[in-house]
Amino acid sequence: MNSTAAQQTARRYALVGTGARARMYTRALATTHAHQGRLVALCDPNRTRMAVHNAILADAGAEEAATYAPADFARMLAAEAVDEVIVCTVDRLHADYVVAALEAGCDAITEKPMTADLEGCRRIAEARRATGRRVTVGFNYRYNPVHRQVHRMLGEGVIGEIGSVHFEWLLDLRHGADYFRRWHRDKRQSGGLLVHKSSHHFDLVNWWTGARPEEVFAWGGLFFYGQENGRRHGLAGGYERGHRAPEAQADPFALHMSDSPDLTALYLDAEHEDGYRRDLNVFGPGITIEDDMSVMVRYSTGARLTYHLAAYSPWEGYRVAFTGSRGRLELDVTEVPFTPPPGHAAAPVRGMPAPKEHTVSRLVLRRHWREPEEIPVEVGEGPHGGGDVRMLDALFGGADDGIRPDEADGARALLTGLAANASMASGAPARVADLLPAGTAAGGRP
Repeated sequence: MNSTAAQQTARRYALVGTGARARMYTRALATTHAHQGRLVALCDPNRTRMAVHNAILADAGAEEAATYAPADFARMLAAEAVDEVIVCTVDRLHADYVVAALEAGCDAITEKPMTADLEGCRRIAEARRATGRRVTVGFNYRYNPVHRQVHRMLGEGVIGEIGSVHFEWLLDLRHGADYFRRWHRDKRQSGGLLVHKSSHHFDLVNWWTGARPEEVFAWGGLFFYGQENGRRHGLAGGYERGHRAPEAQADPFALHMSDSPDLTALYLDAEHEDGYRRDLNVFGPGITIEDDMSVMVRYSTGARLTYHLAAYSPWEGYRVAFTGSRGRLELDVTEVPFTPPPGHAAAPVRGMPAPKEHTVSRLVLRRHWREPEEIPVEVGEGPHGGGDVRMLDALFGGADDGIRPDEADGARALLTGLAANASMASGAPARVADLLPAGTAAGGRP
C-alpha cells in the first residue's frame, strides 16, 4: 500500500487534554504508529499547550492537527471525521468526554482512572451499553512484561488457589511530592491517590486474581505534605510556588520549571491563558488528598488484599506477594533506589522525579516443601517498566494478547478506590455492590 492510501485508511484520532502525559500519544501517532493512525484534532482550553503538540507533529514530518476549544468538542468530532478519542484531561472530566465521544459514534481511550467519581462511572457504563462503542482504559501496568509474567504464572496455578495478596507501593520524595503541587492535590479533581494512582494497582490485583472486589475498609490521612505537617516536621514553607520564589531556592521539594524547556513550554508559557500553576508548594494550603493510605479488600473468590500506599518514601518501588494453597509468589521491584538531592546528576530538573532507568525486579516462587526458586524476569525498556510502549502497540497496532482493559475493568478499579474513600469518611467497611446497582459494567464478568 502506498503512503497516500495508508493515510486514507488509517484510523483518525482526536486528543482532548494536551498536558505532559498526552505527549506520549502524540509522539506515537507521529512516529512509531503513523502508518496505523493519524492525529487529526486537538481539544484543549489552552492554545499554547496545543501548539506544543502540533510542534511534535511538525518535527516528525506529520501533518499538524486542527485545534478546538472544549465548547466545540462535538463539532470537532463531526468536522474531522474522528474514529476514536483519546482523553487525557483532569480526571474529573474524563466521563464528560468519553460519554460525548460514544454518543457521537466514536470509540474512546481514556487515561486511568476511567473517571473520578461514581456518577461519571454510571454515565460511561450506560453510554457504552446504549451505543455499543468501545471504551479502553489506559492501564499501562498490565503491559509491563514482569506483570504479564506474574499473571501467566498465577493463571497456571503455580501457587494453587490464591488466599491473600499483600501489596505495598512506595512513591519517593520527588514523584510522590509531584501529586501535591499540581491539580491532583484537589480531591474534587482527582478523587485522591486511591483513585488517581491506586487504580493502577487495584486493576492489577483484579486482573492477576480474576476476581471482583466486594468489600473495602480503609484508613488514610495527610501525614507528611500540607501546611500543618510542614510546620510540624520543620520542612520548608512560606512561599506559594517554586517559580522565582527566593525561599524555594533551598527547598529540595520545590519544582523549578524554568530548568526544563519542556515544562516551560507546556506550563510556564501557557499560564497567561488559564492561570494553571504546575509548581505549588507541597507544604502550602489547599491540599485535600491523603499521602498515606492502608486498604483491605475482600474479593468474590474469597481472597483478601492488604494494600498500602505512601507518597513520601526515601526510595521508589513496590512489593507484592500472593499466598496460595500450594505456596507463595513474591515480586519485589526497585525503580529508584534513593531520592537524589538537588543538583544530583540523576535529577537534572530541580523538583522533578528522577528517571527510572535502572529498574531491578526480583521474582521468587516458594512452593510448599521446596526450596525457593528465583524466576528469571524480563524488565521492559521505557516508562512503567516497558508498559507504555507495549500499551501503545496494543492501542494502535492491535497487539493486545487479549488483555486490553475495557470499561468494566475501569469500573472495578475505580470502585475499589471510591469504596476506600467512602470507608475512610465513614470509618466503616464499604460494599462495592452498594455503590453501583446490579447490571452495570462493574457487576458483570469477573
